[in-house]
Amino acid sequence: MSDQQTMSSEAMAARKLLSAAAVHERSEQLFQHGLDGRLRHFTIHPEKLDACADEVVKTIRSSYPALDIPFHARWRHITAGGYDRWGAVMETAQWDDAAAMARAAFDLAIISVLLDAGAGSIWRYEEGRTGETFTRSEGLAVASFNMFAGGAFSSHPEDPFRVDEDVLLALTPEELAEGFQVGPDNPIVGHDGRISLLNRLGRVIATNPDIFGRHDDPRPGGLFDVIAATAVDGAIKATTILETLLAHLGAIWPGRISLGGINLGDTWRHPLCEAGDASNGLVPFHKLSQWLSYSLIEPLQWAGYTVIDIDGLTGLPEYRNGGLFLDSGVIALKDPADEKRSHTVDSTLVVEWRALTVALLDRIADPIRTKLGLSKSAFPLAKILEGGTWATGRRLAREKRADGSPPLTIISDGTVF
Repeated sequence: MSDQQTMSSEAMAARKLLSAAAVHERSEQLFQHGLDGRLRHFTIHPEKLDACADEVVKTIRSSYPALDIPFHARWRHITAGGYDRWGAVMETAQWDDAAAMARAAFDLAIISVLLDAGAGSIWRYEEGRTGETFTRSEGLAVASFNMFAGGAFSSHPEDPFRVDEDVLLALTPEELAEGFQVGPDNPIVGHDGRISLLNRLGRVIATNPDIFGRHDDPRPGGLFDVIAATAVDGAIKATTILETLLAHLGAIWPGRISLGGINLGDTWRHPLCEAGDASNGLVPFHKLSQWLSYSLIEPLQWAGYTVIDIDGLTGLPEYRNGGLFLDSGVIALKDPADEKRSHTVDSTLVVEWRALTVALLDRIADPIRTKLGLSKSAFPLAKILEGGTWATGRRLAREKRADGSPPLTIISDGTVF
């Protein structure tokens, strides 16, 4: 086979990994290995899944007694403390049409999600105008919103509510640290990784104006026009949102695995994952991209589109959902000493943990729906995550550990967890 044919074959294998279906399939492979006792680091205890579902239902009934649960999305964190921050922007901004509004909402969601890797247990954000202090995901959301609303990402003085590629390219660690109130007494995990991610986003946008600048100056929100163009009778598939993000934002991810010249982003190696092509041994998760996909559903709806096939996306393999299954005993470490060690995101332990999380979120969904008396159409995975598994993972963490930290310590570069 020629070098060109090899590259083409590898590129075809790579593109198959850039989908939610591949996340499902590869995670399921590792789950089955776990049931057979072949994983290196975890055992699976399916008999405990029902009790775990009970814990999730307990959280849902406490937080949403009327079961009026919104989608799992960054917009929930942006309303931390009960303040409709985006609603205030909607009232004051002077957009020409729904598409202009949606581009701004895309701008905010993309920046905020990319800054949403774990902040650590020490970092705090004090919001002056509300007098409240926020931590973790809520703090990151409020901090990123306030930078956005203050025009920190805009190069158009007359239009602060936007994100421009030239600002992203030039953004410095000091500027981001100031916006996030980072300092010696208020450190944040993965600060340099966050700023590098935004700089690379600016570079990708600047070099692809045909994608990001179809109806405006190049900006992250230009992806709204790309995704809107896929609508059929006003309907857009959620899986199309993800595939668009993976196709056009893949180059922003740092030092990851490439195949056939294609950056695979949040994709990692595990020796038990098998495939009949060049993707053998590779396990994709696309956590931030899927989190962003969920977070772009509402802006598309606000612009008048219907988003379908939402359950085509997977549950998010992050430390709250993963912590839910570990803290409830559905999965267990083979070596208890691993609880005291720190683990890199590319370790087989973390890859196994994340894959089991995806597979178990699929399996816990139906027991939760049955206990609540709701159908799959009325209660998609996006609501189960919000209601839900993520919040229960956080609650169990607080009950088991004083600082509410996850059950495993992950060495993060600010671009995964």
